Amino acid sequence: MVSKVDSLRLCLGLACAIGAAAAGAAEAWKAPRTSWGDPDLHGIYSNDDETGTPMERPKEYEGLTLADVTPEKLKEIVAKRQEAFDALVNGKRWEHSISPPPHLIFDTFERKNARPWLITDPADGKIPALTAEAQARPRAAGGVSTNQNPNGPFNSYLDMGLYDRCITRGIPASMMPAGYGSRYEIVQAPGVVAIRYEMIHETRVIPLDKRPHVASDMHQYLGDARGHFEGDTLVVETTNFRAESAPQRASAAVKMTERFKRTAAGAVEWSVTFDDASTWTRPWTYSMPLKQVDASQQIYEYACHEGNLAMRNILSGARAADAAVAAGKPAATPSAPTHDE
Repeated sequence: MVSKVDSLRLCLGLACAIGAAAAGAAEAWKAPRTSWGDPDLHGIYSNDDETGTPMERPKEYEGLTLADVTPEKLKEIVAKRQEAFDALVNGKRWEHSISPPPHLIFDTFERKNARPWLITDPADGKIPALTAEAQARPRAAGGVSTNQNPNGPFNSYLDMGLYDRCITRGIPASMMPAGYGSRYEIVQAPGVVAIRYEMIHETRVIPLDKRPHVASDMHQYLGDARGHFEGDTLVVETTNFRAESAPQRASAAVKMTERFKRTAAGAVEWSVTFDDASTWTRPWTYSMPLKQVDASQQIYEYACHEGNLAMRNILSGARAADAAVAAGKPAATPSAPTHDE
């Protein structure tokens, strides 16, 4: 007969063995490789679970760093976040709003955030201070979102943002969870990586052959990307942004560095660093996990302009307002729909 003490020892020994085996398996896991030897990142990913995670550390967690947030504390934070979101979804504000109700635009109603905030550097979780030059710099005309110009005047399609015009949501904004359209596909071939974004249905083609960036006077909406591997990590450096699509309202001189590293089967850690001495007093970084999804969650056509009458309605509304004023009648100022940046 086995005594209670022996049973306890057996159970403890078994638990230790299982723990050791799990630790050994984790250490033994290695990132897969393509047939030509590069780290294999290909697949369709989602960061829907990170919807609602703030970029900066919220004021109520002043003094904490990411290292201070225990799993129990994170669970508490996410539960509060879920409660606030549920209150918003079930509230009455949608009954008299021209904005669509959440159930029509959100892919997920569950908050499963992996961290309390996104910024990993600086340690205080805050975007560094703007330089004097950046504070004096006017916002670039025709930027990504019409949030910069919600009340007009609307005399041309050029008065609308790039996102409203279905041109781009910008990078890295197109890879940020927005409640919908949070799917991204990484495709690899020898010497090149491509990333497809569900939002606006854009594709970035990133050469890995060490070619130089394009000339400094050539600017593109998504910038000019060049990539290379550092061990198991894909590093993508992007420069040559157009002023109106420069990320985080930086200048066109900003350098954006992304890192993609497979951390487990079906999981990639994605981080972004912004470096622009004319905008911030120091570089800064944020990070979030990407989860691989199965092939049934493929990226479908965004089809931004199909049935989209907003542009025509905004401009025709503005002309009607002009005519009313010319006739001596009061006229309401038309407002543009707003998008996330």
